[in-house]
Amino acid sequence: MSLRIRLARAGTKKRPVYHIVVADSRSPRDGRFIERLGYFNPLLPKEKTERLKLDLDKVKAWLGKGALPTDRVLRFLDDAGVMKRDKRNNPDRAVPRKERKARAEEAVKAAAAAKAAKAAKAASAAAPAS
Repeated sequence: MSLRIRLARAGTKKRPVYHIVVADSRSPRDGRFIERLGYFNPLLPKEKTERLKLDLDKVKAWLGKGALPTDRVLRFLDDAGVMKRDKRNNPDRAVPRKERKARAEEAVKAAAAAKAAKAAKAASAAAPAS
């Protein structure tokens, strides 16, 4: 059984509140869970302490038992100093798709031209000077 520490949505329509729970990875998002570890209210400002509440002792115990956090919960744990989150970098995400394709085609053409220039230089260096 693979355990995940994840968010389960609660609250009303357009007013979400999330419970941070330990659940089997096969159970539905808002379905059966094993234990509730805290809550997250995204509607509150970031400086409010009521925005996020975590029972860090329970979290550490479940991590010791092999539970894996989801990406969002890992951010919370990184802020709390419990786990370290690797920095992600996706610079192409903000670039529109057509521009990405054009940039990739230009890179392929530039690589081919550089390879041809290198071959020509090597051929001219290999030719005997008479």
